[in-house]
Amino acid sequence: MAANPIQIVPLRTEAAAPVSAPNLTYRGGPLLGAVQVFTFFWGDAWQHDPQAGLLRQVNQFFDYVVSSPLLDQMAEYSVPGTAIAHGANAGTVTVTNPPPAGTPVADADIQQLIQQEIANDPAVAKPTPNSLYFVYLPPGVAVTKDGGASCVAFCGYHDAIGGQVFYAVMPYPDCGGCSGGLSALDALTSTSSHELCEAITDPIPGQGWYDQKNGEIGDICSWQTKQLGVYTVQLEWSNAAGKCI
Repeated sequence: MAANPIQIVPLRTEAAAPVSAPNLTYRGGPLLGAVQVFTFFWGDAWQHDPQAGLLRQVNQFFDYVVSSPLLDQMAEYSVPGTAIAHGANAGTVTVTNPPPAGTPVADADIQQLIQQEIANDPAVAKPTPNSLYFVYLPPGVAVTKDGGASCVAFCGYHDAIGGQVFYAVMPYPDCGGCSGGLSALDALTSTSSHELCEAITDPIPGQGWYDQKNGEIGDICSWQTKQLGVYTVQLEWSNAAGKCI
């Protein structure tokens, strides 16, 4: 496995061909059998339109997607002891204190926010083995991770705090590289579905279902999208089908 196993979403470009014939193999780590999504919307901007309307739409997306055919696709990656099935949208909060001003938000800031909210806000669902916390940043706020920055090196990522608290980070798609001509909602649901499926099948990056040369289930199919209900989602790799579906 590479020294840095964290798979970050590349800039939205034409989908590149996989390095070699993809095949995800299970590395023995945890999986999210019944994902429990909880969303954080960080910053005052999410209380005002148009972001307030977008917040509602993103939460409606999670209401739908966690019990949709996209989750049914994940069932092929079940293992003895963990059957991957439908999940739930466990709740949402808007964190009104602003992100650090003047500099990009670091991944360490994201982790601190999640841990503080879990500890101090009774409205925040406590972590379980199936919990997945999504953090949405407001317009104009970049995030840095492992020497890269959003809109330059990636459009979103997922990771784990201490190997136990699983989370995903969604910068606002207000740059061309991360919007790809899509509406803000479509860009967010596409990238969110990518990270959702990766976090379910590989919550500690590189320790679940992983392909040494091609990465995680979403990396193999980056920027290939389809309509699922009224939402735009990304295709995901299927070992059983041998293609992105």
